[in-house]
Amino acid sequence: MSNLDRRPPARELGGRDATPAGPVLDLLPGKEVLLGESTRVRRLLPTLGRRMVGAWAFVDSYGPDDVSGGAGMQVAPHPHTGLQTVSWLLAGEVHHRDSLGSDVRIRPGELALMTAGHGIAHSEQSPVPHPRFLHGAQLWVALPDAARETAPDFAHHTALPGFSSDGLTATVLMGSLAGATSPGTAHSPLVGVDLDLAAGADVEVPLEPDFEYALLTSSGSASVEEAPLERGTMAYLGTGRHTLRVRAAEPSRLLLLGGEPFEERIVMWWNFVGRSGEEIAEYAERWNAEDERFGAVLGYDGDRLPAPPLPPVPLRARGRVR
Repeated sequence: MSNLDRRPPARELGGRDATPAGPVLDLLPGKEVLLGESTRVRRLLPTLGRRMVGAWAFVDSYGPDDVSGGAGMQVAPHPHTGLQTVSWLLAGEVHHRDSLGSDVRIRPGELALMTAGHGIAHSEQSPVPHPRFLHGAQLWVALPDAARETAPDFAHHTALPGFSSDGLTATVLMGSLAGATSPGTAHSPLVGVDLDLAAGADVEVPLEPDFEYALLTSSGSASVEEAPLERGTMAYLGTGRHTLRVRAAEPSRLLLLGGEPFEERIVMWWNFVGRSGEEIAEYAERWNAEDERFGAVLGYDGDRLPAPPLPPVPLRARGRVR
């Protein structure tokens, strides 16, 4: 999925300097963003107060939206570098095409993992016809320096591991939890888990104390360590936790994200992750020139998205928080 902001700010992210040495419970305010022609999303990372959680650098949550009367998701071909996109649907269907020739329908409970590496382009659309509701999350994982120039790749996993216990059904998207390991390839220590809670569930979720974590409420509502967490909000949990107590009075879906604090400093602008403003400017110039670095998305009927103008001011370090 693309960041369609026509005036995206440039951010320097990463480093351990602002990582708490122990548990915290900070509510992260998101903001509503129009994605494409009709899809509104809640952007939860980067946001005021927190820019990364482990290697997770971008989180959009959307829906549930009734798209029966419209085109649904319509995101034209756009580029990525230096990151992985993780697509997770709770309802609906998304048609993914990319410059590797991938042409895939993504459905609820399936993992679509695209590794941009050196460079890739893709489009995302609701198919015709499409289901009535669209609900899910789109996430980016920053690639460490050793992997950021890797060859692009796309993997579609239709079956994912997990476990059930005391009203909780957990599905592991990335990394490992409680002995269940995702087939998705990660390039740094991280985890992403969908937590499906029945009404009345009261569970202890095992965590890695060296990881930092955040918890997003996709639907319903829950309490996290006795603090309420409403739909569409995310709580940053810090580090140093061995377990996390989660309760739900109603059926709820949560997304647990975590990982080792990302030591490297990165620059993220529009749909690119690099290491300097000069790199980002080169990516944008090459995309607008239709350079072969990104390839072409075949089968999409329409124009691709041009890179917006670069910011008029030099990049400055902002760290993990603001």
